[in-house]
Amino acid sequence: MEHIIVIGAGIAGLTAASALEKKGFSVTVLEKKDHPGGNVSSWDRLFPEGRQAGDVLSHAGSELEKTDVLTGVSVESVEKRDGRFVAELSSGDSVTGDAVLLASGFSLFDAHLKEEYGYGIYDNVFTNADLEAMFSAGKVSGKSGQAPKRVAFVHCVGSRDEKIGNRYCSKVCCATAVKQASEVKQLYPDAEVFCFYMDLRMYDLAFEDMYFNAQTLYGVRFVRGRLCEAAEGIDKRVVLKVEDTLAGQTMNLSVDMLVLMSGMTAPSDTARIAGMLGVKTNKEGFLQPEDVYLGRNISSAPGVFLAGTCTGPKTIPETVADARAACEAIVAYLGEKRVKTTAKAI
Repeated sequence: MEHIIVIGAGIAGLTAASALEKKGFSVTVLEKKDHPGGNVSSWDRLFPEGRQAGDVLSHAGSELEKTDVLTGVSVESVEKRDGRFVAELSSGDSVTGDAVLLASGFSLFDAHLKEEYGYGIYDNVFTNADLEAMFSAGKVSGKSGQAPKRVAFVHCVGSRDEKIGNRYCSKVCCATAVKQASEVKQLYPDAEVFCFYMDLRMYDLAFEDMYFNAQTLYGVRFVRGRLCEAAEGIDKRVVLKVEDTLAGQTMNLSVDMLVLMSGMTAPSDTARIAGMLGVKTNKEGFLQPEDVYLGRNISSAPGVFLAGTCTGPKTIPETVADARAACEAIVAYLGEKRVKTTAKAI
């Protein structure tokens, strides 16, 4: 029985491991965090239907019966010996496999890098991840603990940004902002909620309905513009200067909470892992498939495969489909390898 090493226990890694186990392979999943689930584990509800993130995660991992999921371990080195991959772990153990699946996911953009927005400087500036934690805890409030009367969301933080060097769209931020803005209005119907966006990229079937409902049912105000400045007032509210690019005017307003929609970036150890395995990366720092049209799960290194957001921003449904496709690519690779081994033996 061939053994597969899966690096990353997020939604992609767990989905792929489950599919590989069903195909009869032995699988070990390696996760550097102390729990599986990746970024989804820190989310409360998911767009577009508001399904609990924990429900999706539990389903992804519920069918794993024989797979070993090792948490709190990092891959220190990987090398190929006699046609097999040997991974040395931070725990001092080693794992040997016939193929490696990289499902290392993404990191949220570090909002501290956008100093002009005041994250980590002003008390009432938060990220989308911070807000999800509040939703999970059952209370959304600023530093004072009081219910907010006015909340502003800023899209494209760390995405589509020449200054930062991330020109790409993170794909899920617009839908996440609409979801979160609607949830704030559900909690506090009398609150004013603003979304400041560059372009609204509501591309999937149910996304336009989310946008429509945010406006008509909840009264969220959408302003096409860019946040120019954020400062902290004497009352600890955040004072915003926003350029309304449609009206050609400058808006000045104070908000109780400013929420930054941090985008997706490649994890900091992507280049290190890629270098050990001989896998290419793209100019954005994500892992590069060998063929973006016909082989998105196949890397430049034989026997190394890719799944999920390690190759770039994706939604959860796209990630799940990508993980299952990676499983099929591994099945095909190992099948061809068995045929070649048998032919040599004859």
